[in-house]
Amino acid sequence: MIAEPTKPAPFADPRLPERIPRHVAIIMDGNGRWAASRGLPRSEGHRRGTENLRSTIRAAVEFGVEILTVYAFSTENWGRPRREVKLLLRILEMVIDRELRELHENGVQIRHIGELGGIPENLQRKVKQACEHTKNNKRLILNVAFNYGGRDEIVHAVRRIVESGIPADQITEETIAANLYTTGLPDPDLIIRTSGELRVSNFLIWQGSYSEYYATPVYWPDFSRDEFLAAILDYNRRKRRFGLTDAQIAGEDVVGEDDDD
Repeated sequence: MIAEPTKPAPFADPRLPERIPRHVAIIMDGNGRWAASRGLPRSEGHRRGTENLRSTIRAAVEFGVEILTVYAFSTENWGRPRREVKLLLRILEMVIDRELRELHENGVQIRHIGELGGIPENLQRKVKQACEHTKNNKRLILNVAFNYGGRDEIVHAVRRIVESGIPADQITEETIAANLYTTGLPDPDLIIRTSGELRVSNFLIWQGSYSEYYATPVYWPDFSRDEFLAAILDYNRRKRRFGLTDAQIAGEDVVGEDDDD
């Protein structure tokens, strides 16, 4: 388990609110369109998007976010042009080779969520080694969703439950949650999507059922520290009710019109 949330450091940005989302997830969208808008190849968009992840991780640490989950490659992305798929696989390998040391020194724990099957064996080995090497770090948990799909994750969880022999009438929401890739972690408080699209794209569809969503028209390579801060400030203007009323959240007694008492 990770530590309880802490307030931002005294030297942090004075605009930071006290209520920081513990778990932030990001759909990093718009690399290709960013490149196209500048007359550049899609590969340059993916390269710039990868560079931007570094600054986003630093901002998450600065802001006091404890868990950052990034959507790097979906199960549907295998349908993209073969050349682009090979590029995305190569980018993940380069990120591990170039960034692992710094991430480890800065206390980042890397976790992979998704299926390793279908990924080249050499890359599978590097992903496993990165997760093992950083497993004891506690400053920030970085979930990298690579070859990940929300529906596929639920199918995977159901299969594990069936294989374990749990009777159908004993399966609860907690049982399913315990068999997801994110087992042991709190659900995301805030899910950010860049590029202006308004859909979840098969990302954390179980865990995000009560997350706050924030969409920005900014393409991922341009999603800056200030854009991240704007998302957190917007989150602070939300009232999270989880199906309850404001009065219930405030701890007031509420008697419905149909109560017999």
